[in-house]
Amino acid sequence: MEYLYILRQALVWIVTIFWLYQLLISICSLIKLKDKPLKIQKNHKFMAIIPAHNEAAVIQNLIESLKNQNYDPNLYDIYVIADNCTDRTANIARNSGAIVYERFDNEKKTKGYALDWFLQQKIQENADYDAICVFDADNIVHKDFLKNMNKKLCQGEDVVQGYRDIKNPSDSWITAGYAIFYWTMHRFYHLARYNIGLSTLLNGTGFMVRFDILKPQGWKTVTLTEDIEFSLQRIIKGKKLGWATDAIVYDEQPVGFKQSWSQRSRWTVGHMQCISKYTKDLARSVKEHKTLMSIDGFLYILGSIPMFIITLMLLASNFIMYAANGITTFDLILNIVRFLISTFLIPIISGIFVMILDKRPIKPMLKGLICYPLFMGSWLIINIKCLFKREVNWEKINHVRNIKISEVTQPETIETEKELI
Repeated sequence: MEYLYILRQALVWIVTIFWLYQLLISICSLIKLKDKPLKIQKNHKFMAIIPAHNEAAVIQNLIESLKNQNYDPNLYDIYVIADNCTDRTANIARNSGAIVYERFDNEKKTKGYALDWFLQQKIQENADYDAICVFDADNIVHKDFLKNMNKKLCQGEDVVQGYRDIKNPSDSWITAGYAIFYWTMHRFYHLARYNIGLSTLLNGTGFMVRFDILKPQGWKTVTLTEDIEFSLQRIIKGKKLGWATDAIVYDEQPVGFKQSWSQRSRWTVGHMQCISKYTKDLARSVKEHKTLMSIDGFLYILGSIPMFIITLMLLASNFIMYAANGITTFDLILNIVRFLISTFLIPIISGIFVMILDKRPIKPMLKGLICYPLFMGSWLIINIKCLFKREVNWEKINHVRNIKISEVTQPETIETEKELI
């Protein structure tokens, strides 16, 4: 029993220190900084790349939003990678004004493989572009996206994640859960780290990469979460990823629980693949670079599934100690309540706080806020399931919401990088 008590106290300290660190970093999202100076004055040339698999229902709206960018149309081209398509995606994309590359590969189906296949061709052509921007086919893009990404390039940044908003946040409690999750992550993870010089992470879509850094080898990712994998590869090299709050892309989220379960399971398995592949390299990077950015990247990978397992061990230790008369019934109940509060109540409070800070209307999201504990709780169950059974095959999420950029309610841009008050 004494050894169990010591182990339990050690786990408590690990969890406490980890979350105190995250809290301190999150507070930095409230800092208002001066805008970064421009290192050069240039209008860069972009490739807007859209990997798409059977996206005939939504691809046209994305292309239209890209064609209507507040940016010189001679300085960007729209490419669609019609990846193993069996519908009219390629034809619709061509008729809408995109340059279409059709790819067929029954084994390598993920977006990472499609991107590398396309980029290898552009690298061999020595294509005359300064940067790429990657979008999912269900996206619609704010008219100032390219203009604001161009500003980031002029400020000297080479990999930048844009603000991934939700185009259907009030469709169901599931879409609301996604929206609250992303809004919270954008402010308390990405913005907070960007404000103090740490690295953000790519977030699946709506990101920019300078073409030069891809030319040596292309896009080399093999996991189900190619965005996180690419981010970790950069952090391991000591390279920081940037953040652009005002480069906004709107993403469609699954309405139903079944598709959401499948999608989040894929993300969890992808994280596990990254843990297996990059934990040693991240630890080596901490030793080599000795920077807070490297440490923060290492903590990110430890803070996903490993921290979840530690939390489960801590929760289980309470029941073991209670069964051995090591703690009272009152202590057991108190510890369980603490776990429930941290797991379910704090996310709701954080979500409301973020919505207030970002000036988003709370009333349309009340149902989502009430159900948010169910959304996050189901993710815990997904994590447990994936510890024992992992599906490594990519599964398509159907996108059907025919929403144009003019139909999206656009909140005021989050205040950041403004002059310090």
